[in-house]
Amino acid sequence: MLTNKVFMKKTKRGNILKIVREHYLRDDIWCGSEACLVCPLEENGAPLEATPETVSEKYTFPHYLLLDTNVVLYQMDLLEEGAIRNVIILHTVLDEVKHRSAVVYKRLRAILSNPARKFYTFVNEHHKDTYVERMPGESANDRNDRMIRTAAAWYGTHLQGKQGKKAQKQNVRIVLLSDDADNRAKAIEIGLNACSVAEYMKAAKGQYSHLLDKISQRDSVSESKDPLFPSHLTMTQIHQGIKNNGLLQGAFLASRENYLEGYVRVEGTEKPILIQGRLNLNRAVDGDVVAIEMLPESEWKAPSDVVLVDEQNDPGDMIEPDPTFSTKAQTEREPTAKVVGIIKRKWRQYCGILLPSHIPGSTRHIFVPAERKIPRIRIETRQAATLLSQRIIVAIDQWPRHSRYPQGHFVRALGPIGSKETENEVILLEHDVPHNRFSEDVLACLPQLPWLITDEDLKRRVDLRGITICSVDPPGCTDIDDALHARKLPNGHIEVGVHIADVSHFIRPGNALDREAASRATTVYLVDKRIDMVPELLSSNLCSLRGGEERFAFSCVWELDEEANIVHTKCHKSVIKSKSALTYEQAQIIIDDPRQTNEVAVSLRLLNKLAKILKRRRTENGALVLASPEIRFQVDSETHDPIDVKAKQMLETNSMVEEFMLLANVSVAEKIEKEFPECAMLRRHPCPPQSNYEPLVKAAQHQGFEILTMSGKELATSLDNAVKPDNPYFNTMLRILATRCMMQAVYFISGTLQKEEFFHYGLAAPIYTHFTSPIRRYADIIVHRLLAACIGADSTYPELLDKKANSNLCNNLNYRNRMAQYAGRASVALHTHLFFRKRSEDEQAYILFIRKNALQILVPKYGFEGTIYVTGRNNEEIKTGIRFVYDEVQQTQRCGSVLFKAFDPVVVRLSLDSTNVQHEKLVFELVEPYIEGFSVKSEGAEATEPPKRKVTQEVVKPNKNKKAKKHNG
Repeated sequence: MLTNKVFMKKTKRGNILKIVREHYLRDDIWCGSEACLVCPLEENGAPLEATPETVSEKYTFPHYLLLDTNVVLYQMDLLEEGAIRNVIILHTVLDEVKHRSAVVYKRLRAILSNPARKFYTFVNEHHKDTYVERMPGESANDRNDRMIRTAAAWYGTHLQGKQGKKAQKQNVRIVLLSDDADNRAKAIEIGLNACSVAEYMKAAKGQYSHLLDKISQRDSVSESKDPLFPSHLTMTQIHQGIKNNGLLQGAFLASRENYLEGYVRVEGTEKPILIQGRLNLNRAVDGDVVAIEMLPESEWKAPSDVVLVDEQNDPGDMIEPDPTFSTKAQTEREPTAKVVGIIKRKWRQYCGILLPSHIPGSTRHIFVPAERKIPRIRIETRQAATLLSQRIIVAIDQWPRHSRYPQGHFVRALGPIGSKETENEVILLEHDVPHNRFSEDVLACLPQLPWLITDEDLKRRVDLRGITICSVDPPGCTDIDDALHARKLPNGHIEVGVHIADVSHFIRPGNALDREAASRATTVYLVDKRIDMVPELLSSNLCSLRGGEERFAFSCVWELDEEANIVHTKCHKSVIKSKSALTYEQAQIIIDDPRQTNEVAVSLRLLNKLAKILKRRRTENGALVLASPEIRFQVDSETHDPIDVKAKQMLETNSMVEEFMLLANVSVAEKIEKEFPECAMLRRHPCPPQSNYEPLVKAAQHQGFEILTMSGKELATSLDNAVKPDNPYFNTMLRILATRCMMQAVYFISGTLQKEEFFHYGLAAPIYTHFTSPIRRYADIIVHRLLAACIGADSTYPELLDKKANSNLCNNLNYRNRMAQYAGRASVALHTHLFFRKRSEDEQAYILFIRKNALQILVPKYGFEGTIYVTGRNNEEIKTGIRFVYDEVQQTQRCGSVLFKAFDPVVVRLSLDSTNVQHEKLVFELVEPYIEGFSVKSEGAEATEPPKRKVTQEVVKPNKNKKAKKHNG
């Protein structure tokens, strides 16, 4: 049967174009049921069982579940449970889910592809009895609902009408699950069995009662309670407000230090706009795209100088007055706004813990997310006794006006709190790190072993196997993606080569391996494990430039004069054989040992000499030398638990490798941008707005130094001059603060920005890219493909030159890189807790910031920070009678005769507070200067220790891998 679909389309010229499409309808589409005697049974059997077993007793007869679109969109956590079987997914539903949520669609496809789940897709759009035309005035959503009801009715008739004795004996029926009350009512009107998911699961059989926890709470809104928050504007009102310039829009960024504060980054404004107070936040969650209304200038506020944490158990649905955040002068206050609407929620699944309920037998509980920027979530669970000792995952369903906290549902348990395996899983999930095993499709793209270089390969590459090439990396590095060489030329110049693993040879555009690498975007380095971007066969074997083994490389080779000026540059695909895979320490020993005169030693000394010249030239041009506290854990070879920790030491060889990686990245950037000015993948580091430097400038002023920030050169010079002979760590702390003032470096496509915007501020480079780490960064693979096309070593393909597609790719790369950094820091925090689990130490530290209610402390030995509260945690008075006086102008805290100011040295005791198994905390206690009743006695002192000021570890910098150092920026 053939029917026509007619569409009217308006052309660019304003003409109306009539489009007629043929739509074929059939009567032989299989229903998928084993109980059906009408449809012929397929060879592999039927997806839907003849005697379906169900999880609910709401309907006593055997039945299949037919799902409405909203059930798939919002109840996927329940549907992924293996007990939910014999389910019909209509093509109408599948198509609508695909257009409304790519994430849910992917999860649904995973279920459909698993035969054990007994899910069947029925192509109702092409069956003559289930296809319906859209009626005049009918919305697309109403038509889809009618299609679903029609298909449910057809299934009921089909299964009951002509099945014969077998079918009548089974009496299989259809139950329509819909969370749309109107759709359910219309379904019941025409005689269908229909109910909501909650109704269906509340009658769950005993062994399935735990599935009740997984039901989305979207429909459980009680409007009988008094509202706590202002109502949100409708989308129509928001659009009108933005159009009339009455409203602004942007992404909401919650504060980590104050749960009642955040910012909205509005495009076109230099500084994010402050949002302060629970009512002004108006149910915005970190990451949401919101509409905001500016407050009158008389209501502008200053950012909080208080560390404020939500620590209440469950105060119920009430909102107490906001605390006083700041009393700063009007001149220091910032433009402030309030959230009036939500344009797009960016909710995800959150890891965390349950708080014990004070009401015995209660099913209502408060969930505390691991991420401090996320509000607590109220959920219902009947498994609290088990889950209290577990890390769990929860999803937000809604945040009604009458509820203090958003409402959500339990998704799954991860494992025991404190278990390293569980906590690692939390880190990966919280930072959205793809870490599933590589699929069979991906593994099928790998080369077969044994892999050998053929004569045909050698004809297409430059043979560099006779040159003395070596790699320099951290100990234990297996993904070696760069190697170097240097040798004197007959004309007195020096040839230097950077040789990069040719990963693009093994990863071809568009295949499953390429798609997976593009999605993962980067390798993620945790303290005790590595989450590879590409399978281990490539990352640690065929692409790794291991010593003594022949490998494919992409080489960038320069001819330099004695002053490291570039005379000539060439790039080519090559075959190399690294003479040695050295660690930084081994390379440094070779350079420093005059008795070493072999070719590797000569090459390393040449490279080191030239690198010093390159670095001096870069810093003279305004490149910044910043700092971040970095530590390295020594882990037990069997348990992988930390047994020692120390600050990372930087050697000359670290800088040597970094300089030539930077030089290669700049040279390749110039090459690909010249050849492909519209679609080259580059990396930029925007100049920070002057307001970003305020904490750095103020901190230096309090110490008698002036930091100039109008240019990178001024900043670099100012930092160089800010030295205190009596405090050798002072300059490093200033550079740590300067690092935090910086903007994030990002990938972009050359054709999307003006050339002056290409600038890399931190490196003082007019143009820059990433070429030197293709094993661990997908951006480098794209750059390799562009460079190969430039030199005729490979051909282009449409996606490589698609500016829009690659801009979207850059967005994913930037997001994944940012999440990988955060995951690395979280891993260091976890191992810090593990390290201090059975010990306490007194360590030299420095005050980094003075807050109204706290001192923020940096411990150089371990490279992490913590907070010592000088008033109660949320600014309440200390009960011991100890009184600290905060000077807002001078940024000091005084207790009696003891004055605390930024960068002052102190001694702190580090230990782990394990009194609450759900909230282990690294605590900092003041040892020196000693304040009676506040400080603790130093180790070995005989006196009883006074009360302790306990703190939570705030920020931990990661134990970065060697690439982070090699490829600054």
